[in-house]
Amino acid sequence: MSRDPGRCRSLPQMLTFAALLAMAWPAASALAAEESADGYDCQRLEAQAAPATASDWFGRSLWANHCYEFKARAVRIGSDGVRTLALTHNIRDGIEHEVARFLDGDPVVFERRGRIGRGGWASGDANAPTSPQAIMAKLDEHYRLSLGGEERIAGRAAVRLDIEPLDDMRFGQRLWLDKVTALPLKQMLLDTQGRVLETFQITDIEHPTVFEGQIEMDRVRPSPNDAWQPGWLPPGFVPQPVATADASHADKVPHRLFSDGLSSLSMFVEPLDPERPALAPGLHRLGISYAAVRHMVLGGQPMQVVAMGELPPKVLIRVVERVGLAGAESSSQVLSDEVSSDALSPQEAP
Repeated sequence: MSRDPGRCRSLPQMLTFAALLAMAWPAASALAAEESADGYDCQRLEAQAAPATASDWFGRSLWANHCYEFKARAVRIGSDGVRTLALTHNIRDGIEHEVARFLDGDPVVFERRGRIGRGGWASGDANAPTSPQAIMAKLDEHYRLSLGGEERIAGRAAVRLDIEPLDDMRFGQRLWLDKVTALPLKQMLLDTQGRVLETFQITDIEHPTVFEGQIEMDRVRPSPNDAWQPGWLPPGFVPQPVATADASHADKVPHRLFSDGLSSLSMFVEPLDPERPALAPGLHRLGISYAAVRHMVLGGQPMQVVAMGELPPKVLIRVVERVGLAGAESSSQVLSDEVSSDALSPQEAP
C-alpha cells in the first residue's frame, strides 16, 4: 500500500493517487443546517423523517456514508474487468477510518482517516462553509436528480436515484440507496451518451450501525500561494481544501483538487527535469479515467502539466491548455515539440 503518494511518478500511480483522493474527498448533504461548530451528531440522522424527494435521498445518503459503521463485500466492473473488494468504515474518537482492500489481482489497499471537510479555502477569521453547505447549494445548477423506483440489491430493498448532468462537461450517475440506512448499495457511472462506464456494487453488508457520537469537522485551511493557476475549469468546479502531498514534496509537485460536488479533477504541475522521467504529452487512458499531459513554458521554465479525472477527455484537454501564471492573463507557451490539441487521442497507460 502506498504510504507516500507525493512520490508517485508513473501515470498509473498518479491516476491511482487521484482516485484515492476522490474517495477521501468529503461528501455533501442537505442536513448541513444541523452541524455544530465542532462536529455532526450522527444520532440526528436517525431522528430525521423519511426522505421524500430525490434531493432528500441524496443528502441522507451522503451523511449515511459518514455516520454508519459497517463491513461489506463489493465488486467493481469496468473496462479493466471485474475486481472484488472488502470494505470497512469505522469511527474512533470522532475520526473516520475507511479501508478498501482489493481481494484479487494486485494486493492494493486504500486507507483514509479524516474528518468532515470544508467547502473551500479561508484565511484569518473567515469561516469556510462545510462541504455539505457549499455543495448542496450549487448541485442543482449542474445536475438533475430524480427518483427511479425500487429494486432489491444485496438482499436489501433499495431506492434508485438518477443523477443527470445538465451539460456535456461531466458524467452522470445512477445510485441504488438502501431504503433503511440510505447507504449506497450500487453505483453506475454513465458517459455523456448514457453508456455505463463502471459499476460498483455491494454484494453483502454486515449490520450497518449508526455511530453514537459526533464526527469532527476539518479545520479551516488558508489558500495556498501557487505560482500557477488554471485559466479555465468546467462550470461549477471550485478548489477543494484537501492536503494532497507532504511537506517534502509539495513544492516539487504541486497538486490541487477541484470539484463540482460529484465529479473531481486533479491537477499536477511540476518542472521538467532532464534527469527524471517525464510523461508523454497527449491524452492517456487508464480504466475509466483520462489524463491530459502537456509540456509548456511557464514564467520562462519548462513545466509538465497534468489534468486527470473521470471526466470527458475534451474537458481535461481544455484545462491543460489554459494553465498560466497566477495573476497573468496569458503567460504560457507550448514547447516546440508539443502536439496540438487536435492531435490528442487516447493512449493506454503502460
